[in-house]
Amino acid sequence: MSHQAIRSEITGTVCHVLVAEGDTVSEDQALLMVESMKMEIPVIAPRAGRVTKVHFNVGDPIGEGDVAVSLDA
Repeated sequence: MSHQAIRSEITGTVCHVLVAEGDTVSEDQALLMVESMKMEIPVIAPRAGRVTKVHFNVGDPIGEGDVAVSLDA
């Protein structure tokens, strides 16, 4: 199995977690939403896979480059 860390592209606050550990996701699916400067920006799956870990909860601060979700192929 190949592992992939999906990172946030912005700094902000997690406002929605759209997946849970064990979920199967498709390419380009939104995994969570980050609020920054009153805008909600999605963290997107670059490929299909299974969520092995969600690293943040709603309300948590998240930084640019932080691992938000881990996927297995």
